Amino acid sequence: QVQLVESGGGLVQPGGSLRLSCELSGSFLSIYLMGWYRQAPGKQRELVAAISSGGTTNYADSVKGRCTISRDNAKKAVYLQMNSLKPEDTAVYYCNANLPTYGVNYWGQGTQVTVSS
Repeated sequence: QVQLVESGGGLVQPGGSLRLSCELSGSFLSIYLMGWYRQAPGKQRELVAAISSGGTTNYADSVKGRCTISRDNAKKAVYLQMNSLKPEDTAVYYCNANLPTYGVNYWGQGTQVTVSS
């Protein structure tokens, strides 16, 4: 059974940084397209960043230049480094593991990020 567990969320002041981590169990991380999504209250879940099995990255325009997604297949972990955080980054952040060819899609339970002074 594949499980994703996020960590690293919390309360941070505007301009601050956080590093989110997501650990996968029950499978090999290397085969998945991995992504970080977020959902703010009253809004739809949106893609923040994604990284392919080959390391190609993709970012939402709202976080380009401020966030970096990375993966460590040996540790079965994916990370999201977030810098220069803004109040509008406040949301629950979810880790996603996807195999589009097989219609496989897994979600973590989410970690809260709050940016406030």
